[in-house]
Amino acid sequence: MPAVHHKLLLEDALQDSPQTRSLLSVFEEDAGMLTDYTNQLLQSMQRVFGAQSEMGLATEQLSKQLLDYEKKNFALGKGDEEVICTLQDFAKTVGELNSLHSELANQMADGMVFPLIQFREKDLTEISTLKEIFGIATDEHEAAMVKYSRLPKKKENEKLKSDLVKEVAYTRRKQHQASLQYYCALNALQYRKRVAMLEPMLGYTQAQISFFKKGIELMSKKMDNCLSSVSDMTQSIQAQLDIEAEAMRGSQREFLSVEDTVYMPDKDIEPVNRTLIQKAGYLNIRNKTGLVTTAWDRLYFFTQGGNLMCQPRGAVAGGMVLDLDNSSVMAVECEDRRYCFQITSPSGKTSMILQAEGKREYEEWICTVNNISRQIYLTDNPEAVAIRLNQSAIQAVTPITSFEKRPEGSPNPDRAKPGGVYVTSSGTQKTGAAPEPEDLIAPGTPIQFDIMLPASEFQDQNRAGGRRTNPFGETDDDCSTETDDSLLQQVFAVRFQGSMAVRCGNNQEVIYEAMRQVLAARAIHNIFRTTESHLMVTSSSLRLIDPQTQVTRISFQLGDVCQFAAHQENGRLMGFVVEGRDWSDGEEGGEPSFSAFVFESNTEGEKICYTINLAKDITEAKKDPEALAQLMKNMPLTNDGKFLLLEPETGDTSNGAEEDLESEA
Repeated sequence: MPAVHHKLLLEDALQDSPQTRSLLSVFEEDAGMLTDYTNQLLQSMQRVFGAQSEMGLATEQLSKQLLDYEKKNFALGKGDEEVICTLQDFAKTVGELNSLHSELANQMADGMVFPLIQFREKDLTEISTLKEIFGIATDEHEAAMVKYSRLPKKKENEKLKSDLVKEVAYTRRKQHQASLQYYCALNALQYRKRVAMLEPMLGYTQAQISFFKKGIELMSKKMDNCLSSVSDMTQSIQAQLDIEAEAMRGSQREFLSVEDTVYMPDKDIEPVNRTLIQKAGYLNIRNKTGLVTTAWDRLYFFTQGGNLMCQPRGAVAGGMVLDLDNSSVMAVECEDRRYCFQITSPSGKTSMILQAEGKREYEEWICTVNNISRQIYLTDNPEAVAIRLNQSAIQAVTPITSFEKRPEGSPNPDRAKPGGVYVTSSGTQKTGAAPEPEDLIAPGTPIQFDIMLPASEFQDQNRAGGRRTNPFGETDDDCSTETDDSLLQQVFAVRFQGSMAVRCGNNQEVIYEAMRQVLAARAIHNIFRTTESHLMVTSSSLRLIDPQTQVTRISFQLGDVCQFAAHQENGRLMGFVVEGRDWSDGEEGGEPSFSAFVFESNTEGEKICYTINLAKDITEAKKDPEALAQLMKNMPLTNDGKFLLLEPETGDTSNGAEEDLESEA
């Protein structure tokens, strides 16, 4: 090893010449650079040690993960027994390697990181401390020399001179001792830095050699046969994969060689199979999100025995939607969509509207449901039976409009209820071609969402103590006599939804269309709050009364009410059509005009319709005393001779003002 040629001479320490100081600055600069380099080198070695420690933790986790493969119970894991055994062998080997990695990390800590840390904390820190001590001693010596140089020449003070001489001698000795220690440490650092640079790398190399030797012994003795068998296994699996991949590529070319019509909806070339008893595919189902709003969801439907099943995308299994035994199916027109059909349960309480993608799927679904509903799947030869019933399936494919009547015997949960729709006092309904919406209500007809009293009329009624003043001059006695003579007086809590002019008053469909347009307009314009009122049905009139002031908002003669009905699906909705006269044309009799009024009640609308129907019956019976007597005999009466119809539902009408309620319609 070459000798160190540069060193600080100890005999020059006492003189402290500028040449010595210049050489000392070179040694100090070298020591500073060595300190910076040592810190950087230590960071790199600590990083290597940290990576090796992480390697040990990673191999330990890898060993656990290899053992967990057996515990996963893959659904498609059949035939993985050899893989499981091989992974267990690998896990054992990786576990042994983990112990080697942990041992290597400990050796690195002891032979590489610790010596360098010791060099930095012992030697470099000692140099820094001695440098500070040498600087302090030099400053003290300089201060003592300044004092000594200021001794006066003329008036010498022996005592002062003696003290300063002692102080200079003391500081000079102290500086000499500090410089000797500092010079020795700097000279020794030139040797120690070489040892400090080589010793960590020696420990690192020895640790790696020991690790590789033990690793070779482990891998060569235990893994040679295992690695050979694993290599053969992977090559065999790869060969099977190549064969399967080539077969799949051929199938892809075959499937992609078809015409573009296969991907086009409603472009089916194959004829419709009307003898199916099983069917599966995607359909759009109509779901109601509100009274007049709907949403369509695309779901996967399939038949299983006599049940219609539905399986959402991503679900493991499907669930039953409807029992198809004895159910009915028919094509319908719905929301201007094509290929819609409706399935209704035997009881008529459950029905759903579905939409197929194309005409072929549409007809096959109808035929399949029709075949299953007749329990053909339970026969010995279901296809032969399906052929015989093919004609009925063809008839079911013919679309009908939403306004047409259902065939005789078809289930309809709304119209099957007794009193579900009241049209006239006799309860008859007119048949014929279904009218278009434009024939019932003129397009763009304005809708009134509230009934407001004129301010003058409201003040007049308030002056009368809450009773309405008749503008035509009748006295209160006349009004009270008319009220007392009323045989029927029933009050219902209702919320006015809207009114609009209509074109006819002899068709119940005009009420349904008015309901649809009023509720649709409320939804479009975000008008959801309504005011509660009391609808009083008597044997002579219909009156809408403010529950707070008992003021009659509007009144209709019973004879002017020409049509009334409850909603087919929402039983709380009802409406009626009132006939009036339009004098704007100047004709003598006036042209008949019709207005539809829509209400939502707290009870079923059928009860209101039944009460109006009874009121009309009473009006007709008044013309014949015998008929009136027979009617009163058959109906229960109250103590004052009025018809006992329903329990009061409006509560105490004398309470404070009712707050505005939000309509559920």
